[in-house]
Amino acid sequence: MAKTIRETLLGTLVHGEEILESIRVSRSISQDKIPVGNIADKKVAALHPERLSLVVADVVDTGKNARIIRFAGADGYLPPFEAGQYINIFTEIDGVRTSRPYSISSSPRQRAYYEITVARTAEGFVSDYMIDKVQIGDRFSANGPAGVFRYQPVFHSKKSLYFAGGSGITPFMSMIREVMEAALDRDIVLLYGSRTPEAALYHDELAAYAEKHPNFKYHLVISEPAEGWQGETGFINAGLIARLVPDYAERTAYICGPQVMNDFCKKELESMGVPAKRIRREMFGARKDIQNEPGWPEGLTGNEVFRLTVGDRVIDARSGESILTALERAGVRVNVCCRSGECSLCRVKLVSGNVFLARGMLRRYADEQYGYIHSCKAYPIGDVVIQL
Repeated sequence: MAKTIRETLLGTLVHGEEILESIRVSRSISQDKIPVGNIADKKVAALHPERLSLVVADVVDTGKNARIIRFAGADGYLPPFEAGQYINIFTEIDGVRTSRPYSISSSPRQRAYYEITVARTAEGFVSDYMIDKVQIGDRFSANGPAGVFRYQPVFHSKKSLYFAGGSGITPFMSMIREVMEAALDRDIVLLYGSRTPEAALYHDELAAYAEKHPNFKYHLVISEPAEGWQGETGFINAGLIARLVPDYAERTAYICGPQVMNDFCKKELESMGVPAKRIRREMFGARKDIQNEPGWPEGLTGNEVFRLTVGDRVIDARSGESILTALERAGVRVNVCCRSGECSLCRVKLVSGNVFLARGMLRRYADEQYGYIHSCKAYPIGDVVIQL
């Protein structure tokens, strides 16, 4: 049998043959055998499969135009995850196969189910379906847990400052539940922006945590207060941050919410001297009003329809919708996970034509050089030809 490069190199050492013999013996008799070939990959894949089969175990109506959905593993198993990560759930609606990423709001310390919260959005193609149609027992497939919006003990301070807006509270629920319920040595301040107190998700649970745990402080900030509201009002600006969190400079900041809120809080922190390395941000998908994104071509309304050519097919593509959305509506399958321009799974090659690239697209240098774009963050601003 021909020797591998490793065996050849080891054989040149003074005791090389003895080392090789020890390895051969270990492989044959050890209870903890040395992995050979792709055995290690197979073991990892068994614990972290690329595709999950999920079944709806419970559905809870929050009464706040949002629904809590709990998924169990159809085969009885759910992979481990880190607080702050998400799963990308696939579904088919009216013949269109699409997907949406949802943060896991349940604690990673329990894996009987993954909990997500779906908030209704304007013209929400998927959110309307998840809120109005999904029932206990329905089955879905999903990507395994992914994302880097999480606490990194090597780089991040044990003192955290969370900025949440609307349904952007969901990844923070997983983080907060883990820290509070496992009594971890962490200190958290949460600033949660909501239009009204009634719209604030998980409010009662958060208030209960704050009352019980001295290492968690919770401030609900209402932008449209009704008469009689005694809490914080307005926007989460530098003045409010400095007043409520005087030790903000010692904390790692995490922001999750709508694009406008996300950008606003980042600018306020920067104006206070908080360095970029202490600011972590998360946002799923691009903004709905992409025509208001900085750099959007003047004169385009977002309603123009252009020709999108892929292979031998020509598809109608609206300027205000991503190329990914146009492909999905036409029944063209594209590998996808984050839908936020980060994971790069949905990248396609731009053969010809012009596209608008939204902020947040993390393209590799090689992709830039060879014309690859992330279809979830690319918008046609003329006739376009792409290659999958």
